Amino acid sequence: MTQKRHHRLLIALTLIGLFFQPGSSQAADPVKDRRKVIGTTAADQQLSDYFRDHTMRLANRSLKDIKDLETWEKKRGTYRKQLFEMLGLSPLPPKTDLKPVITNSITSDGFIVENITFQSRPGLYVTGNLYRPIKQEGKIPAILYVCGHGGVKKNGIIYGNKVHYQHHGEWFARNGYVCLTIDTLQLGEIEGLHHGTYREGMWWWLSRGYTPAGVEAWNCIRALDYLQSRPEVDGEKLGVTGRSGGGAYSWWIAALDERIKAAVPVAGITNLKNYVIDGAVEGHCDCMFMVNTYQWDYAQVAALVAPRPLLISNTDKDSIFPLDGVVDVYNKTMQIYELYGVPQNLGLQITEGPHKDTQELRIHAFHWFNHFLKGDDSLIEMAATKFHTPEELKVFKTLPEDQKNAKIHESFVEQAKSTVPEDTAQWHQMTEQWKKQLLQKSFGGWPEKNDSTTKTKVETITKDGLTLKTISFDSQKHVPLKLFVLLPEQSQTPAVEQVTLNVIDQQEWDIITTALSSTFPDSFSPGSIKENAAEIYQQMRNKVLTGKSAIAFVAPRGVGLSQWNPDKTKQTQIRRRFYLLGQSMEGMQIWDVRRAIQELKAQPEFEKASLTLQATGDSAVLCLYASLFEQGISELDLRGLPDSHQTGPALLNVLRFLDLPQTVAMAASRCPVTLSHVKAEEWKYPAEVSQKMGWEEKQLQIKK
Repeated sequence: MTQKRHHRLLIALTLIGLFFQPGSSQAADPVKDRRKVIGTTAADQQLSDYFRDHTMRLANRSLKDIKDLETWEKKRGTYRKQLFEMLGLSPLPPKTDLKPVITNSITSDGFIVENITFQSRPGLYVTGNLYRPIKQEGKIPAILYVCGHGGVKKNGIIYGNKVHYQHHGEWFARNGYVCLTIDTLQLGEIEGLHHGTYREGMWWWLSRGYTPAGVEAWNCIRALDYLQSRPEVDGEKLGVTGRSGGGAYSWWIAALDERIKAAVPVAGITNLKNYVIDGAVEGHCDCMFMVNTYQWDYAQVAALVAPRPLLISNTDKDSIFPLDGVVDVYNKTMQIYELYGVPQNLGLQITEGPHKDTQELRIHAFHWFNHFLKGDDSLIEMAATKFHTPEELKVFKTLPEDQKNAKIHESFVEQAKSTVPEDTAQWHQMTEQWKKQLLQKSFGGWPEKNDSTTKTKVETITKDGLTLKTISFDSQKHVPLKLFVLLPEQSQTPAVEQVTLNVIDQQEWDIITTALSSTFPDSFSPGSIKENAAEIYQQMRNKVLTGKSAIAFVAPRGVGLSQWNPDKTKQTQIRRRFYLLGQSMEGMQIWDVRRAIQELKAQPEFEKASLTLQATGDSAVLCLYASLFEQGISELDLRGLPDSHQTGPALLNVLRFLDLPQTVAMAASRCPVTLSHVKAEEWKYPAEVSQKMGWEEKQLQIKK
């Protein structure tokens, strides 16, 4: 922090009465106090180290290369396009007729409140209350107030969260503004869903590139359209504010839409460190996050508001928007404001208190808008109070039958549709484009190469005519894995002609380790599944000894020796941490499979051996994608392969350009692929491609 910024921050903290006294609660280590522990095992610690390392890499590079205003101006347009994309708004939906309806109007203490609804796209209803002064001269500034998670429900009737936050709109109307307060997708009068990954296990949201934050951002864009259509509103003087979830949506709309001339997001953003390392993600639903395809830290969102007036507002004891992260966002954003020469347009307000809508937070927001939208710096003397019952502010008596709010997650981001190529040239063009999109938009979290300095270690044990080779390697830093290979006793057998690499899940790990534990007790502990262990061992032994072959198996991160905390809630939050870093757990497991292939092929006895990848279920998907990016694979043997990422492993954005049938066709153009335990009708696309390309029958075999 420069001396000038440090001085400005201290002044801001002093003016609002925030004093750090020795021995007070503020003087404690807030990070240590609030950190959410993933687990206590060695694997859990390695995962925590991995998250810490990758989080700090993204934090340290955020806005780092912006040294002058010219550089920022060149990059700003690209960043804004990326943000639209990461919110599922690229391409931008058409601006269809809003079809606004005012269902009721009430005259109150110096203001009128209108209960309104409009459709941000056909069937996607936005409900809200528009507050305006009874008396006004000419057009006046308008505020879009976006609600946080404060839903009101009485006797089974939903009134929306706009009712909870009505006092904000009423204050604005009593002080010379028009204010539109809108419900959010979840907790609105027509309830949608914010908790797809947080609670509902809808990991396909990641594959679709969907986040409810995108719906909220789009509803805000259309709300500005509505405000500008109102005769009372000065369309050149629009502001936005909201707290908690509404604070986050205030960030989205202010960053995306330059019609916003002043913004006060309250308790709506912090940095990646707080979310991922300190565990604040565990207190947030999906509406708070973009699909982080381009691996941003959150100061990049804030920087897009510059040079327009922006007040970052928060309390000092907010456990889900911790103080150190909020200050970090402010400091990094200030660098951009200083490039514009308008540091006075960026403010930081910190008041005492928890995650709560306090009066102190409101006063500073009101003053900010008065100053920048009205040129009024007089004292704030009027309190924000509630005037109306929930019943008075309800928009619908009965919900519209054509509403799409409840299932908008199924259609908001369109799923790609692929055509069968006309010829080899077109197929080559399609596959090259898909691979490029995968690397940029699904596997952007892959390292360019293994970034660990730990050397691979190889150990061998020979028993019962078998040699067990254990290859210990790092897939990447903080991700140690073991590759196990069973082959004939090396001193009595010529070079292996064939090796099969099995990518296994947790259940298969338990079966295999139990089967091998009696012969190799120093290498394996018996797993939880013990049925038929001796029979399975004999089958493995016979295959190795009679076929001049080797059987290898690897458990990717999170499986087997590297299994993380099995608690269901912890597993969910672990997967969400990957997501915030621009990764998915399964996407990084594919990298693990690639690294296992590389390590296996580096062993001298397998230099000339054919390599088959074999897996079942979701693990088969890992093999499928790994085969697209590694050379020298002779065959894929995939059993029970899911037919879509809608039900299979989650890869960021993948459904926006292809699905598993297209991936199978790509893989089959590189090496023979056998699908078994599947329904043939679900794999028509690769079968049609095979026929069109004139492939030999062995290239793609589909067995029931």
